[in-house]
Amino acid sequence: MPTSVLVAYGTTNGSTAQIAEAVADVLRKAGLTTDLLPAASVLSVMPYDAVVLGSGLYAGRWHRDARRFLNRHGRQLAERPVWLFSSGPLDASASERDIPPVFGVRRAMARLDAKGHATFGGCLEEGAKGRIAQSIVRNGKGGDFRDFGAIEEWAERIADELLTARKED
Repeated sequence: MPTSVLVAYGTTNGSTAQIAEAVADVLRKAGLTTDLLPAASVLSVMPYDAVVLGSGLYAGRWHRDARRFLNRHGRQLAERPVWLFSSGPLDASASERDIPPVFGVRRAMARLDAKGHATFGGCLEEGAKGRIAQSIVRNGKGGDFRDFGAIEEWAERIADELLTARKED
């Protein structure tokens, strides 16, 4: 039976979408049927055997679309393997150490019995939407801190786990 995976994301400026795209690419290369969608556009998770959900962090909270996705699909998410990722630190800290999920994500992980979580560096560059984001960039605190090698390694571990589970079925 083929394993189908949904990779969904909540983002304001698009950098989390690029992380989600990298995850989806790795899953596809591993032979998994994978859809990549903004969290707000997902009508149902029922067609999927597994879900990866990611969000940018904004003042210590996930993007509204990702939070709503969890609330809207929570019952069905609890019935399948789920992995979560956060994108946000605007420094190298996510590449230097494991950053635990923020409180709301930890709560969702427990409720869903999530398989795992990773925090990746964020990206905030010229042209960012929002006054606060523009101020961060203007004050020299922006930049691209995403580590695509680490993102791909994390996605490969997900693919391995799903493929191993598929072989056992």
